Amino acid sequence: MKHNLRVIIVLLLLFLSAQVIGLLVTSKYAGIDKLPLGIERPEIKEQATSFIPVFIMVLIATALGLLLIRFSLFNVWKLWFLLTIFITLTISFGAFIPEKIAILMAGTFALLKVFRNSYIIHNFTELFIYGALATMFVPIFNIFSATILLLLISVYDYIAVRKTEHMIKMAKFQGENKTFAGLLIPYKKGTAILGGGDIGFPLMFAAVVMKEMDLGFYNYKTFLIPLAVSLALLALFMYGKDKKFYPAMPYVTAGCLIGYLILLLL
Repeated sequence: MKHNLRVIIVLLLLFLSAQVIGLLVTSKYAGIDKLPLGIERPEIKEQATSFIPVFIMVLIATALGLLLIRFSLFNVWKLWFLLTIFITLTISFGAFIPEKIAILMAGTFALLKVFRNSYIIHNFTELFIYGALATMFVPIFNIFSATILLLLISVYDYIAVRKTEHMIKMAKFQGENKTFAGLLIPYKKGTAILGGGDIGFPLMFAAVVMKEMDLGFYNYKTFLIPLAVSLALLALFMYGKDKKFYPAMPYVTAGCLIGYLILLLL
């Protein structure tokens, strides 16, 4: 077992909370083109191939991150992290409260997360970040392109963790600088983590399915995919070994596809 059972349960409950909040945020912005701060969604007309520019963006972002680590540009990294947190929190908070209040709250939590971080603040903000990212990209995807993106990210994740190991390097760097993107649960033997991509990509897939199948947030079928992914992650944590890094995206993708198949059968 990778972590003790209590820690695993808490981690999975936080994961499910991020999925539920994220799906609610995306449903709130359905049909709305302009987001808070005047942000507009990406304009990609061909949904069937939208996985290509998004996957390229992931590769570019990773390359930039590695360059910042290579040249020890810690302040640039923190500024990038701060701006990202501020923008995503503003979008997510703006789904529930007036924009000016959302901006104030987002700025406060972003500053606390970067300069006065605690595990409570860190995990609380992580619950809202990925709904904003899904909100921006869901409209340009259909189920086919979202599936291809999951498969590509899974292959990349396997290579990045098991072969080149640069994803492990980035995770350790983020942990040391308290700028980790993902969930963190400290306990006696160490810290249980779940990367941001492992939260964001299944959320985006579930949101695309919700949109394409016109399910709506309050349809129970919407949550079959997050539940299936949670079970896949549970298998990874239960059978994984302590102090060993695993690429979670192959398990996440399997959970997404199994959940989608169950949804179709129903």
